[in-house]
Amino acid sequence: MDPLIGAAARALAAGDALGALNRVALRDDAPALALRGIAMAQLGDLERARALVRRAARAFGSKDAVARARCVVAEAEIALVSRDLGWPAKALDAARATLEGAGDRLNAAHARYLEARRLLLIGRLDEAERTLAGLDPAPFPPALRAAHELVVAGIAMRRLRTKPARAALARAGRAAGHAGNPGLAAEIDSASLVLDTPAARLLAGGKERPLRLEEVEALLAGNTLVVDACRHVVRDTRMAVSLVRRPVLFALARALGEAWPGDVPRATLLARAFRAKTADESHRQRLRVEMGRLRAALRPLAGVSATKRGFALSPRHAPEIVVLARPIEEKHAAVLAFLADGESWSSSALALALGASPRTVQRALDSLAVAGKAQSYGRGRARRWVTPPVPGFTTTLLLPAPLPSD
Repeated sequence: MDPLIGAAARALAAGDALGALNRVALRDDAPALALRGIAMAQLGDLERARALVRRAARAFGSKDAVARARCVVAEAEIALVSRDLGWPAKALDAARATLEGAGDRLNAAHARYLEARRLLLIGRLDEAERTLAGLDPAPFPPALRAAHELVVAGIAMRRLRTKPARAALARAGRAAGHAGNPGLAAEIDSASLVLDTPAARLLAGGKERPLRLEEVEALLAGNTLVVDACRHVVRDTRMAVSLVRRPVLFALARALGEAWPGDVPRATLLARAFRAKTADESHRQRLRVEMGRLRAALRPLAGVSATKRGFALSPRHAPEIVVLARPIEEKHAAVLAFLADGESWSSSALALALGASPRTVQRALDSLAVAGKAQSYGRGRARRWVTPPVPGFTTTLLLPAPLPSD
């Protein structure tokens, strides 16, 4: 190998992007272009990085399929960091197959981790786990072992398995220490903060208190009837009833859960569920119909009874009822949850991650911009959206992923 290319590659592996550029900045051969692209990506100039990596792939030509495949993997990583979730996953899969066929296990494994991170980001946790299946990180270099553990920890956190998440982050920290890569260590520290930051709010007995992920996990495992406003379900240890597609019923269930063991006046229920400032007979009739539907939906978990003032909820098996609320009550909270990771997002990437239409996401972004909660830069396809992190809260429970027993 060319000594300068080898030295630049070692510098990049240690996270020294400027040191790598000092060695290859004036060269335009294919290996140097690839290393310059990776260095620019580490420095944050993602558009320039992508252009350099693509030039490198063309320069390698069809005769060096392995080098071209490595460039594809590098471009996929740049796309992931820039939140270009529409980047063709089939190209990454083909590159991984080429690398595996050539015996390049390290870069093939890196391609698998990139795909797993993309699947994790859009909430497809089962597929992310299958992507990791069969990969033993033990023989890999420290940086790749840390990447493996970060994905494992991310899946565990999204599934509310905090002990496995802490163990994976501890292993990632040790691997990052051996790698001597400060950027990787900072990413692990940022992921670790999620476990020690309030992730939800508990509403019970007219009081409110923040909960960390660990406490949310314990709550859902305990003998309590939980009206879960993070996932719009009502659950206890036996079963869960989803009201995701029945927002009126969930609004009524939440109001009754917050008032337990008391009842809720009919006027309050009308305002919460139907936003009716003044009620007429049609509103009252609709309330009776919706309460009948809620009674039927929750029958295995709780009873819904009429009182002189309104209605009350009573658990069948659990000793108490609590409401698990989002850390922030915001109409476009799911959009904010993605923006709060500190990366810049396109509206199309947000639509893909949320499973919503691009127009719906664009309207949400416009509303957040008017409210001063999000801002954009660039134009057309290059337009990106950012927002500062929500202070004091992690937005893990606002992301689209199933909770236990879903």
